[in-house]
Amino acid sequence: MINSQEKISQKKLGFLPEMVHIPAGEFLMGSDPQQDVDAKADEQPQHMVYLPQYMIARTSITNVQYSVFLLLTRRAPPLLWRLGFLKYRLPPLGKWHYPVVYVSWYDAMAYCRWLSKVTGQAYTLPNEPEWEKAARGPDGQIYPWGNVWDAMKCNSSETNTREVATRVDAYPGGISPYGVLDMVGNVWEWTRSLWGKDLAQPDFGYPYDAEDGREDMTVGNNVRRVLRGVSFYNDRRVARCAARYRYSPHNHYNSVGFRVVSSSTTTKAEGKRCFFVGGLCPPTKKHT
Repeated sequence: MINSQEKISQKKLGFLPEMVHIPAGEFLMGSDPQQDVDAKADEQPQHMVYLPQYMIARTSITNVQYSVFLLLTRRAPPLLWRLGFLKYRLPPLGKWHYPVVYVSWYDAMAYCRWLSKVTGQAYTLPNEPEWEKAARGPDGQIYPWGNVWDAMKCNSSETNTREVATRVDAYPGGISPYGVLDMVGNVWEWTRSLWGKDLAQPDFGYPYDAEDGREDMTVGNNVRRVLRGVSFYNDRRVARCAARYRYSPHNHYNSVGFRVVSSSTTTKAEGKRCFFVGGLCPPTKKHT
């Protein structure tokens, strides 16, 4: 239940991310080295994963969307915002529709909890398969737009010699089969999924198994979380839908942002809204 003092009129929810529907069904996850010469070991084997339907943000969360969260919660702003005004919670001039960066995994999750609270709809970060299906569609495309590299369809190091992020709508030609933007290039994006403690080798490999502990939201900051999406620093060898990376959840960089997913139901046991992927949330756990 939303507190009346915190409830925001639905007519004023212009800060909400635009959400895209991803239908239920199977998709090809990971890489096949016979099809993709740049396939990495941690992306193999390629395999089928079933997901129920869900919604994902069309773009990365933008500076202007994140600024509403900061203004209403008084959370500390990202690094480059500290030279601003109005208690340092407005984004840099001219960057309102750029992806918010310098945000940690904890910052991103705090935004999701706040957005859920003020809207009454459950939002969270995508896990790896949710992110990847939205990026490549059901058939395992190497890039969001197909299987042939095109440097003009994403913000990668091939075209971005200044090594900076661009507006979230700057590359419409790179749209995914479901209509999602910037799924390769521009900025890396946090996911819910765990990588593990070792920097080089993931503790959680493929095939993907949601029940093996990789979706544990309670582990400490000594376990790295997976990032997806690739940034402007990376070249075509990395700028692929299956590419995985990892950072400690407290890290924040100028090449890391996030987007959100939403797919909720009400559990009979608790009578409360609950996020699910691949099944209902366990009714014995507390969800916030």
